[in-house]
Amino acid sequence: MKIAMFTNTFSPHVGGVARSVQGLADALLRLDHHVLVVAPRFSDTDEDEKGVLRMPAVQNFNGSDFSLPVPAPVKVAHALRLFSPDIIHSHHPFLLGETALRVAVSCSAPVVFTHHTRYEQYTHYLPGGDSEPLKHFVIDLVNGYCNLCNMIVAPSNSIADILRAQKVKTPIEVIPTGIDPLFFAGQDRVSSRQRLGIPEDAFVVGHVGRLAPEKNLFFLMNFVVEYLLRNQAAHFLLVGEGPAKEQMLEILHHRDLMSRTHLQGVLDRSSLADAYRAMDTFVFASQSETQGMVLAEAMAAGTPVVALDAPGVREIVNDGINGRLLMTEETGSFAAALAWLAGLSHERGVQLRQNACRSAEEYSQENCVRKMVGLYSTLVGRLPSLQGLEESPWQRARKRIRKELEILGNYGHALEDTLQWLPMRRKSRESHIDR
Repeated sequence: MKIAMFTNTFSPHVGGVARSVQGLADALLRLDHHVLVVAPRFSDTDEDEKGVLRMPAVQNFNGSDFSLPVPAPVKVAHALRLFSPDIIHSHHPFLLGETALRVAVSCSAPVVFTHHTRYEQYTHYLPGGDSEPLKHFVIDLVNGYCNLCNMIVAPSNSIADILRAQKVKTPIEVIPTGIDPLFFAGQDRVSSRQRLGIPEDAFVVGHVGRLAPEKNLFFLMNFVVEYLLRNQAAHFLLVGEGPAKEQMLEILHHRDLMSRTHLQGVLDRSSLADAYRAMDTFVFASQSETQGMVLAEAMAAGTPVVALDAPGVREIVNDGINGRLLMTEETGSFAAALAWLAGLSHERGVQLRQNACRSAEEYSQENCVRKMVGLYSTLVGRLPSLQGLEESPWQRARKRIRKELEILGNYGHALEDTLQWLPMRRKSRESHIDR
């Protein structure tokens, strides 16, 4: 099968979506499928990447670490005609996601869209700020995009429920991003700590991820700092890079905790597995996830998780079984959960780590990719055969124009709906103030 993937973020960018797309592409290639990834160009991108078509891009958009692709229709159209995809898989609803819809019309291929991101949680990266009307507009726009696709993939049941509640009519299939549990597995915490310069007898609180404001990292820092101040044997292992890193380090410097903080930037897979194994617990406070892929990786290494209840998190963290799932955003509750983990008996700790490993096995890449291939096959089987049929230039042009009008119409509908929503929102607020 030939699969063309369209994504606004891809390696060398570090983040959950980039890793998800790369992992899926690699797994499909191992199953002898053909994959072409259409992605933005980064300053250090290899120009001769096999199976990747790079688009011109604005680097470090609006001060972020994202690369904003500028679709080049002629370049994409020529490459996709040569590739002749059976399936178009879009990983974003904007920019190259819209290009995916246009290409699908030209290739007569169905479109699958994976809803990786809660986009309304990322509006602070847009010019104009983080306003409620902008969030509402983005939600409407994404829902409309979903309804222009043939199938939606939700990485978790929580996200599928949210999309259905938002009146997405396109069928939704729940398929998580897969991981390789065996790669992260291993109980040799001692050698992992030696490689990272962490004392063998320390209680290690760890975090891995893109260090950005939407990950709720300043709340995370508050409870980690509180726990470190109360427990002199505790250490903090922080893995990742991002725009919030400098402020996070300022907090640690201010509380004189850098001597017990172990900073690791972006790690290769082998070093990342070492980092997970070195931890006694993995902490996570993000409420913007669709699936906490790092949670599954940490559990695969036998590391229990302490996390805030949120979509994409509650599916994998089972309170008291493989970690702690906390219902309220309170610093004291998180610090208490860390103290509970640190105080477990040896037998109970072993049981918790074993449960974490079993939980991670449900997210094996093999299972997830098999489900995705099955979904692709079902969609391809539904399409009418075009063999022997030759569309006229006018028929092709009419289809493209119709799709363009649908894309523009989605923007118009989202804008109209937001303008109608504003007076109702103001009225609701005024009524609340009066009470």
